[in-house]
Amino acid sequence: MLENFKKYLIQKGYSEYTPSGNPSTVYDYIKRVNKICEREKISIKQLSEQIDDYVLKYDTSGSEEKFGKKSHSAFINALRRFKEFRKINSSVFEEKKSPNR
Repeated sequence: MLENFKKYLIQKGYSEYTPSGNPSTVYDYIKRVNKICEREKISIKQLSEQIDDYVLKYDTSGSEEKFGKKSHSAFINALRRFKEFRKINSSVFEEKKSPNR
């Protein structure tokens, strides 16, 4: 799933590497999404299924707003991009849930 998220971010124009060759926004957002999963003690699958709840939790006025704003709001921005990715790719997620496919 995170490999597809990486491809989505690159397709949207986010930088994979800095001009000097260091990992950039794409890898930072993946790292931030993983950190939220660790922090919440959930899997990436659980995050994707409940992404709306987690965006609200880490966004303005949410119970974890302070954490969401860390590093120039990198955590909440990563969650927002993951939510967009999840929404655009919802048909893929729904097919995987269906036991008859």
